[in-house]
Amino acid sequence: MLDMEIRRPTADDVLKVSAFFRTVVTDTFRKEGIGDLVADREEEIRTKENYLRLDLESNGEDRCFLIAVVGDDIVGTIEFGPASELILRCTDGSYVGLMEVGTVFVHPDLQGQGVGNRLLKAIFSVLHTRGFEEFCLDSGYRGSQAVWRHKFGEPEYWLKDYWGDGADHMIWRLKIRDLI
Repeated sequence: MLDMEIRRPTADDVLKVSAFFRTVVTDTFRKEGIGDLVADREEEIRTKENYLRLDLESNGEDRCFLIAVVGDDIVGTIEFGPASELILRCTDGSYVGLMEVGTVFVHPDLQGQGVGNRLLKAIFSVLHTRGFEEFCLDSGYRGSQAVWRHKFGEPEYWLKDYWGDGADHMIWRLKIRDLI
């Protein structure tokens, strides 16, 4: 088991977390076969950096991040905040008021080694402590969808070909008490 610390980020972590986002998003796009979608990749990175900024500016109230650190290296991230416009649109607004767990990133060299599970447990604890009873998460990445389906079962919403032929989008709604 990795000697890993899970904690809230600080302003001193911003550059390392941004570099981490770039590493993981670039790797994910490559693995998903969409590495040529440079503008989409850059937008994904900018969105995650904006979420981190919102976390730091609001002291975790508008978005709440946790980072996994081994030594001086960021090896994972996770955050939650209000359900995205995409989720609200795809669920016809039925997820208004739900928190969305997202930015579940693990360094490519450490995937499958429990980093993500430890981050999930930590964020579920934060959500529970803040009084949330359920949350949602979504994914348009096939690799992540396989992980979430294995871990959480079938999604509540499965939007076939949402991103194009054979590129589905999935959305889960989960109860925290079932996971902690």
